[in-house]
Amino acid sequence: MIGFTLFALFVALMLAGVPIGAALGWGGIVAIALANADTQWWGLLAASQNMQAGIAKYPLLALPMFVLVGSVFDRSGVAQRLVDFAIACVGRGSGMLPLVAITVAMVLGGISGSGPANAAAVGGVMIAAMSRAGYPPAFSASVVGAAAATDILIPPSIAFIVYSVSVPGASVPALFAAGMIPGVLAGLALIVPAVLVSRRHGFGQAEAALPRPPFWRSLREASWGLAAPVLILGGMRAGWFTPTEAAVVAAAYGLFVGLVIHRTIGLADLYGIFREAAEVSAVIMFVLALAGIFAYSVSTLGIADPVVAFVTGLDLGSTGTLIGLFVVMTVLGMFLDGVSIFIVFLPLLYPLMQAFRWDPVWFGVLLTMKIAIGQFTPPLAVNLMVACRLARVRMEQTVPWVGWLLVSFIAAAFAVLFMPQLALWLPRQLGY
Repeated sequence: MIGFTLFALFVALMLAGVPIGAALGWGGIVAIALANADTQWWGLLAASQNMQAGIAKYPLLALPMFVLVGSVFDRSGVAQRLVDFAIACVGRGSGMLPLVAITVAMVLGGISGSGPANAAAVGGVMIAAMSRAGYPPAFSASVVGAAAATDILIPPSIAFIVYSVSVPGASVPALFAAGMIPGVLAGLALIVPAVLVSRRHGFGQAEAALPRPPFWRSLREASWGLAAPVLILGGMRAGWFTPTEAAVVAAAYGLFVGLVIHRTIGLADLYGIFREAAEVSAVIMFVLALAGIFAYSVSTLGIADPVVAFVTGLDLGSTGTLIGLFVVMTVLGMFLDGVSIFIVFLPLLYPLMQAFRWDPVWFGVLLTMKIAIGQFTPPLAVNLMVACRLARVRMEQTVPWVGWLLVSFIAAAFAVLFMPQLALWLPRQLGY
C-alpha cells in the first residue's frame, strides 16, 4: 500500500505540473511518514539525511563542470569550425550536409555531456546551412535532433556520471570507455538513412556547386576543437587526472580557446556563461538531492522487491525482459531527460539487474541507448524539440523523416543488446 501511495503521489504531482524534484521529494517524504506512523515521528529525519547523501558523492563534482564545458563550447565558435573542416573532408553534394551534422554532433559529444545543448550548438550552425542547400527544415531538424542523441553515449556523459553514483560496480571511467563504440555505432547508423533519404529525394543538389573549404586552413582552425576530446579522454587514460578533474581541465581549456584563440568570448560574456551553467547545475543537483529521499523509500521500505518478483515471475527470461524494458524506457525518454529517468527508476532497475545478473556497465550503456532513442522520438522529444525550434517547424512535421533515423538507432541498440562485447570490449582492454 505504501509503495502504491509513493508512485501514485509522484505521478499525480507530475501530471499537476509540479517539478520532478519536488514530486520525488514529496512522494518519498509521504512514504516515510506512512511507514513511521505507528512509531516515532523522528523517522522523518531520514529525509534530510538522504537529501545530503544523494549529492555527497565525489563523482558528482564533475557534473557542474561538464555543464560549464557545454556552455563554453556552445559560444566559442567551435561548432562552425568543425563544420567547415568536415565539409572540406567529405565535399559537397546530396546527403553530405546531414553526414557533416551527425559527425560534428559526435565530436561535440566528446566535449559536452548534454543532448539538448548539443542540438542547440549543431542546429545553430547546420539547420541554416541545410536550408540554404535545399533541405526541408523538418528533415534538417530530424537529423540534428537524432545526431544530438549520441551525446549521452560518447564520453564525457552527464547521464553516465549519474548512473555511476547509483549503481555499484559501474565506475565512471569504465562507463566512459564502454559508451565509445556504441556511441560511434549509433552515429554511423544514423548516417546511412540520412544520406540515402537525401539522395533519394534530391536534397542538397544545389549545394554541390558551392566551393569546397580549403582543407589545411579548415584543419588549422578546427584543430583546437578536435583536440578537446583527445585531451579529456586521453588525459584520463594516461592517468593525468580523474574524470572529475578532467571536467575542470575541459572547462579551463574551453575558456582558453574562446577567450584567447578564437576570441569569440569576451570578459563581459563570462558572467552569463557562469550563471547559465550554475543554474542548470543547481537544478540537477537539487533534483538529485530530493531523489535521495525517493531512492531511500524504494529501497528501505521494500518497494522494489514485489516489482522484481513480478517481473521475474513473468518468465520472459533475460532477453525478453530487456526488450520489455527497451519499450518502456524509450517511451519514458520521450517525456523525460536521461538524468531524470536514471534518478527515478534506477532504485527499481538495480535489483532487477542483480536478479538477472546483468553486467552493470553493459546495462548502463544499453539503458542509456534506450533513453537516447526517446530523446528524438515525437511527440515530446527533448532534443528534437530544440531542433524544431531552431528550424521553426512543428514537431509533427518531422514524423515522416525521423522514422528512418529511429529504425537505424534502434538497430544499433539491439546490436549492443545481443552483442554485449560491443560495450564491454574497450573497458576490459583498458583495464577498467
